[in-house]
Parts: sequence; C-alpha cells; structure tokens
Amino acid sequence: MIKGGYLGRVLRVNLTTKEAREERLSEEFMVKYVGGRGWASRIIWDESLNVKSAFDPDNKLIVMTGPLTGLMVPGACKVTVASISPATGIYGDSNVGGLFGVQLKQAGFDGVIIEGVSEKPVYLWINRRGAELRSAEHLWGKGSLTTESMLKKELGDNSVSMLTIGPAGENLVAFACITCDYGNQAGRTGMGAVMGAKRLKAIAVKGEDGIPVADPATMEKLYTEALDYLKSKDELRVWWDQGLMQVIEWAQEASCLPTHNFQLATFIHAKRIGGEAISKAKIRDVSCYLCPMACKKLVEAKGKLVIGPEYETAVFLGSNVGLSSLEDVAYANWLCDELGMDTISAGSLIAFAMECWERGLLRDDQVEGLDLSFGNAETVFKLLEMMAHREGLGAVLADGVKEAAKRIGGDSERYALHVKGLEVSGYDVRAAPAMALAYATADIGAHHNRAWAITYDLKVGRDKYTEDKVKWVIYLQHVRPLFDCLGVCRLPWVELGLDLRFYEKFYVAATGIQVALEELLKASERIYNLTRAIGGVRGVAKKDDSLPRRFFEDPIPEGPLKGAKLSREKFNQMLTKYYELRGWDPETGLPTRAKLIELGLEDVADKLYGGG
Repeated sequence: MIKGGYLGRVLRVNLTTKEAREERLSEEFMVKYVGGRGWASRIIWDESLNVKSAFDPDNKLIVMTGPLTGLMVPGACKVTVASISPATGIYGDSNVGGLFGVQLKQAGFDGVIIEGVSEKPVYLWINRRGAELRSAEHLWGKGSLTTESMLKKELGDNSVSMLTIGPAGENLVAFACITCDYGNQAGRTGMGAVMGAKRLKAIAVKGEDGIPVADPATMEKLYTEALDYLKSKDELRVWWDQGLMQVIEWAQEASCLPTHNFQLATFIHAKRIGGEAISKAKIRDVSCYLCPMACKKLVEAKGKLVIGPEYETAVFLGSNVGLSSLEDVAYANWLCDELGMDTISAGSLIAFAMECWERGLLRDDQVEGLDLSFGNAETVFKLLEMMAHREGLGAVLADGVKEAAKRIGGDSERYALHVKGLEVSGYDVRAAPAMALAYATADIGAHHNRAWAITYDLKVGRDKYTEDKVKWVIYLQHVRPLFDCLGVCRLPWVELGLDLRFYEKFYVAATGIQVALEELLKASERIYNLTRAIGGVRGVAKKDDSLPRRFFEDPIPEGPLKGAKLSREKFNQMLTKYYELRGWDPETGLPTRAKLIELGLEDVADKLYGGG
C-alpha cells in the first residue's frame, strides 16, 4: 500500500470543451511505471499512439512529476513534459527544473494531461481551490519571460510557478521549448510547439499544502547524509565556481567540442566561453530545490539578466556557430529563452545554414543579405528572431534540420546533423563509439541525457568498439530514465558520485513501498522498451538507428585526434550486439514479443505482433 510520495491524482484538462476534472491513478499503474517519464510514456501509448501528427487535437501534452518531487531529496524538482514530438513524429519528452513540479504537488496533483485545442489563446490557473482556464489573448505574441512577469502581476503573487511559451511555440517551430520560472527550460523535442498548437500560452500553479511522506524521520536522515556527502566532495567547489560551463574546457581537451557545425572538434577560443569565463562574469550562483551544487550562474548580457549559459548552450550558441564572446553567447541564450526555443536545436540550425552558405548551397538572395560567416554574432541574433517568427530563411529552418535540408536540397543533407529528426547534442562522437551508439539508439533522437557515455569512451579507449561499451550504454539507458521517473536531478549522482542506493532508500522512505534498486531499474527497462515500441508503431526503428554521415566520412581535421572518424562496419557490429543484449529483433530493431512479455507489456506485444 502506498503511504506517501504519490498523491494518486492527475488533472485532465480538455481545451476544446473547457472542462477540467480530477482523475485517480491506480496503485498498480503508479508503481509499475514509477512516475514522471514512465507515467507520461504509458499515457501516450494508451491515448496518442495513432495521432496523425504532433499538432493533432487528440495528441496529449503530458506534464508529470515523480514520487520524490517536492520532497527532501537534493534536486527533487524535476518535471517531465511529454507528447508526440513535432521534431521527430515519435515519442518526445523534455525534463525541466524550477518549482512548478513542487507547487503542482502542493496543489494536490501528480500531473496534468492536456487534450484538445482551445478556440482562442488561454492559460491554465491551478491552485488549492481547483483549476480554471482564463483568456490569454493579451499574452499571445509575448515572449516566455515577459509572459511570466505579466502573469505574476495579474495573479498578484510573485511566488506562483509557471510553464510558458514564446512566439516560437505559437508559430509551431519544431524545436520550440517551454520555460519554467525564468531560468529553466523543457528544451528538447518541441514540446513548446505542441503547447502552442493547443493555444495554451501558460500553466500557472500555486501550491500551499504538504506532500505526504511514509517515513519523514528516515527521509530527513537520508537527506542529511546525502548533503554531508555532497559537501565533502572537493569537486563541489568547482561547481560553485563554474557550474556546467567547466565542461567546455573538458570537451576542448578531449577533442569532442562541436565547432563550426561539427566540422572541427576543438575551438580556438574555448576559454573565452567556458568555465573560467563564467566564473569571472557571474553575478551570483543559482541553486535548484534543496541542492548544494548551484550549477546555474546569473550573468548580464547587453542589459538582460540571463540564468546561463550552460554547457550545451555555450556549444551551440558559441563554438558551433563560431561565437567567441561570452556576452554574445549569453545574449543569444536570453533571446532563445524569451522567444521560446531550444538552444541546442536553434544553434544547430544556424550552424547548418552557415555551412550551407559557406559551401555555396544557399544563394545570397535566399539569405536576404545576411552575412552567414561563422562567428557573426549579429547574424546569430537575427536568425533566432527569424526562426521564431518564421520569416525568410528562418521559415526554412523552423521545422528542424532534417526538413531544412530537404528544402535547401543539393548536398545539404550531408551537413544536417540529426538522429530521427532531432538535432545532435553537444559531443563530437567521431572518436567516441559508446557515445555514438547512445545517440543512434536514443528513443527520442540524439540527446546526451539518454546515456552520457563519452566518459566511458575516454576511460577504456577512444578507438575501441567493444561489448563492454554496449553494455554500458544499455545500463545508462536504464539508470538515467529512473531519475526522470523519480522527479529528481541526476547531477549529484553523475558528477559527485552520490550512491544510487540513496535513491532506492529515498523512494522507500517516501512511499512506504519496499523495493530494491534492481526493481526500479527493471521498471526503467520497461519504460525504455515502451518508448521504443511507440517509435516502432509510428514507423521508426532499425533503419533510423544511424548517425550523420559526417561522423563516418569526415575525419577530425586537426588537433590531437586528427584523422579520427567512426568505422561504419565496427559501429554496425556494436549495433547488432546492442539489439542482441536488449532482446530486440535484429531485423527490425524492435523489442521481441518475449522481451515485452518479460517486462509485463503483453498488450504492447499484441499491438506490435498481433494478439495471441
């Protein structure tokens, strides 16, 4: 019996009928799919599997917390936002911090399911008295950050937490993001565009009640132990000083720093946009809920206050487009936040356009007089605006790099770096076979958060295509989703080595359910197989478990790894071994009936393979 952590209630809102109702979740469902990403993926399987597109009114937008969200756990503020993705056409999700998840649970709900389409722009207001839809016509066209400020004034409460979209979401840009509490973004897979298609400008929540906990004394003891451990780590001081930006220097040294649309793997000006630079520029550190790491930094850029940039943003609005000024990178970061766009995809699109122009694939009349040279900050700023508003060249780029390459034509596909339609995130994998496999097999497309395996490549050898690397990728693809299901940040584990057993103990103390870590990881495996099955039903499988040609065909041209590139033959052997170890069909790349039944997904097996 569940005694805490979970509330067992979600809010379902139909924007077409303007109805909002509370729904109860069964204990079996809650435990089997854990929470967060797990719950969202199951609901999408049940309710959105066969929608025609991400913008179909029947496509659900799912916002889910986890059983640890809002409790005494370092970084327990994470929320999963999921839907069928406009970028890929398959399951998509993004994870975001801030206080929205904490306040949503304090308002009495584990999550929100949004369905239908509103006739006019609206926002959803949730508090202890219930939920109501209010007009957002006065907010339509406003930026994400501006919308948050206006709504806080309208509601008369600066402590309200909210999810907002900007013009990019309204204009259905495929990589539109959702902003939470100014400095946090659900960035990847275009969840902001799904929200925009539903004409939902914002979700605001005010929570005032406590969250039940099965064993509060043990929870507090565990939190104290975890905090003491984290504070004992010497590395914590570097996080206070530089945050995630320290990874710029690390990636530069490791020759995996995307530069000039991944043409290069090092950037001559890396130090100008990395950890040392942000340490000097920051106004103050910014911490997340109950977390001592303070990995976010507040800076000022061209008169704007920016929480960031962080590593991926500094890559895609810095080295990958050739910007060498931290202020320019931070201002581009602010523009993306206000316009409501994923910094990874937005920067990737600009770098793609720059290389196409450099190679003569874009004519001057197509770029409307813009100088698309790498390193031109004004062009970066202008293109961000143009993409968000679908103007000129921005309209060509606004549906993602896969579609942009089709429109530009010629040999541009060669320079469009994506997997399954999602732009590759911030690691050059030409000398990183494990990370390459992680990108190729990620259920949402090439995103590092599915399995950050590149450190293992460095540990055991950059040129090795071994079975242990395959096993490590699979392991990470089970561990990392668990954090998204529990509703906590993974950085205390990834960066400071907080023992995974802590999270098992936190879960038991929160819920009263006696469960071992191995059982939680089995649930993660169930969820990964489920999202893979969603892709299979929607036509994405083995043929899409590939990588951009550049990683196989264009050797790293300079630096300590000059000449390195992936071996297609050895990579395919790793992929075959991956399917074998996962229990997936080597011909289709989909989970076998036996594997699905083993994981308690009999109905999914029947859908994929027919009943009986």
